[in-house]
Amino acid sequence: MRDFEYEAPTSLADAVGLLAQSNGNARPLAGGTDLIDHVRTGRVTTDLIVDLKKIPELMVLELNDAGLRLGAAVPCYQIYGHQGIVEKYSAIADSSQIIGGMQIQNRASVGGNLANAGAAADSTPALIALEATVVIAGPSGTREVAVEDFCTGPGSNVLEPGEIIVELRFPPRPAHSGSHYRRFIPRNEMDIAVVGVGASVVLDASGENFVSARIGLGAVAAKPFLCQEACDALAGQPVNDETIKKAGEAAKTTVHPITDMRGTEEFRIHVTGVLTERVIKQAVERARG
Repeated sequence: MRDFEYEAPTSLADAVGLLAQSNGNARPLAGGTDLIDHVRTGRVTTDLIVDLKKIPELMVLELNDAGLRLGAAVPCYQIYGHQGIVEKYSAIADSSQIIGGMQIQNRASVGGNLANAGAAADSTPALIALEATVVIAGPSGTREVAVEDFCTGPGSNVLEPGEIIVELRFPPRPAHSGSHYRRFIPRNEMDIAVVGVGASVVLDASGENFVSARIGLGAVAAKPFLCQEACDALAGQPVNDETIKKAGEAAKTTVHPITDMRGTEEFRIHVTGVLTERVIKQAVERARG
């Protein structure tokens, strides 16, 4: 491990100031489960790490009629341990529970997972499915970005020097809605997704027709993305195996996976269709209560 300076500001303004003064050399730490390892291995070089855990705005966890506010540094265990999130925003609870192991989940945060901009990040497809908005603070003030527009490529995002994610905001969940996240991995746990799918569906009062849907895909392109083709295949259609299969087939046409040690391109395309169908079915089951 190389030497670096460490700061733990208690205000958002101080954190932004420290990051802005570093000319891009400082690194924010939300959980540190990736960052510290990257510094140790030389993948990341930094002279200053700015710990964000003591900033109240980044630790907010608030669920009410206006929706959900999730601070960027809130650890995963608090997310899947929150009964309201488990019931109303199930997909993000699903993904938080499989990011690393239990020890990692006590430190790791969804904000940090998103900021890493990994193509196979578990939280991002779930955030996309749940229509999250990323609240960003920096030297020029605060701005908001739709989560599907946040990642720009492998390991890259829209954050400018001095900017940090403050929180994620989710709209209120409609009646008769449900969501789910699932991934395929070679091992039973603690592995990187070969394919990850997040789905959110809204049904009509009868529970027999889709009103709308959002499908987020991960590990099958340069960045996680909203699969509009699969969403369109569900909207306004009856809830049955045929409709759901069409959504799975639509998802397969939008992916551009690579071949690596975890799976071939052909395998990932096939799994995309299968996993999309399974995740939609689970989201429907949750929407029906």
